[in-house]
Amino acid sequence: MSDTHLSEVAFDSLDLHPDLQASIRDTGFTHCTPIQARALPIALTGRDVAGQAQTGTGKTAAFLLAAFNRLLNAPPPANQRGPRLLVMAPTRELAVQIHADAQGLGRHTGLRLGLAFGGTDYEKQRDEIAAGVDVLIGTPGRLIDYFKQRVYGLDDVEVFVLDEADRMFDLGFIKDIRYMMRRLPAPANRLSMLFSATLAQRVLELAYEHMNDPELVRIQTDQMTADRVRQVIYYPSNEEKLPLLVGLLRKKEATRTMVFVNTRNEAEFLRDQLIANGINAEAISGNVPQRKRLRMLRDFQAGELAVLIGTDVASRGLHVPDVSHVFNYDLPQDAEDYVHRIGRTARAGAAGDAVSFGCERYVMSLPDIEAFIEQSIPVEAVTPDLLVEVERPRRPPRRRTPGRDGERPRRSGPRPDGERRPPRANRERVRSDDSTRTAAGRDPAPTPAEARPANAETPAAGAESGKKRRRRGGRRRRSSGGAQSPGGDGGGREDG
Repeated sequence: MSDTHLSEVAFDSLDLHPDLQASIRDTGFTHCTPIQARALPIALTGRDVAGQAQTGTGKTAAFLLAAFNRLLNAPPPANQRGPRLLVMAPTRELAVQIHADAQGLGRHTGLRLGLAFGGTDYEKQRDEIAAGVDVLIGTPGRLIDYFKQRVYGLDDVEVFVLDEADRMFDLGFIKDIRYMMRRLPAPANRLSMLFSATLAQRVLELAYEHMNDPELVRIQTDQMTADRVRQVIYYPSNEEKLPLLVGLLRKKEATRTMVFVNTRNEAEFLRDQLIANGINAEAISGNVPQRKRLRMLRDFQAGELAVLIGTDVASRGLHVPDVSHVFNYDLPQDAEDYVHRIGRTARAGAAGDAVSFGCERYVMSLPDIEAFIEQSIPVEAVTPDLLVEVERPRRPPRRRTPGRDGERPRRSGPRPDGERRPPRANRERVRSDDSTRTAAGRDPAPTPAEARPANAETPAAGAESGKKRRRRGGRRRRSSGGAQSPGGDGGGREDG
């Protein structure tokens, strides 16, 4: 960890439990980050904290150390029926990351950890929590589900943590948050901590409503974006975006890169384009199954996946070391999301690059972004050497319905009996003729008596197939009692 990223407050100068000090020594850290140096002394005295800090500056360790310290210094309740520490996070990835950090910082504590998030392992998570846990970390939906089933209770909660509170609002979780907070012990009887990259007014209202006079800890606005992130913006046309991205990825030899887009469809489209150009890429979004999401993250963290493409759901809670580049292929429409996105690189004091594309569609977001971060993003020119020829993904061959003997049925040409189909005008004339003879001059097959409607004037009145009716655009309606012709589809409607 870079010295410029750390404060002068050493961990061994804080009143932390010996088991926690041992875990900190195992990590190799000696000094606090700024948010830790300011928030930990407040929380260690039992006062509530509402903290704002940029992503990647140690918020998770700040609230875990304070919470673990409180649990270790107090005896567990008799007949414990639920967790003593409850941590709520907006996304599955963030919940998994917090759980991993809790395992590292709690390795010497003996505290039992539980994890609850949607998409996978429903029974496994349920059984683990029902067996008893001291620390429960999860997303709102799965936590409420287990709570309503009485898998665990909230009466024994001594510490409550709400992480990325502003994202909870964005994702529509605020009703779920209030539901849980109203069922916790009274604010005066628990330690509450709220952390987020931004503290908007709506978040502060939530804090003052459900916390015990929290003390605000803010990072200065000039520290809103990481100091060691090299930011740059290009202004490509919509047609130049993909050639520019491929060219920059090749030029920079990016090996662990995150690319952000605004929609799920764009993420999947961009993945296919990059793979077609020889770049190992995957797209992570809300509709990807949880097991596949976790596999993607493992491969990305291990360096086996070069490019991870994601929407803003992937910009929170992903702590991946050594992310060299972040690309805003689409500029975010929310200025705060820009901060979260570029915070994926230059973590823990490392350096990184944040490259943005101000394309024709999303460039209108740029003034709000620069006003929010209180600086202008340096501009680079889109030069011809950066634009490369790109390969388009090959489409799979079109499936054809096989005919007789596996061949595609012929739609024109000689008929099986050697006669040619009559010209279209003649066929139309034949259809409109009241004669009972066909276009080839042969008598039609007799219609079964039971299939003929009572009001049919001639045997051929109801003998048109549904296929012909559809081709004629519905200009002639079949009577309600009309009979189907042999092989007809009765109007062509299929029940879904």
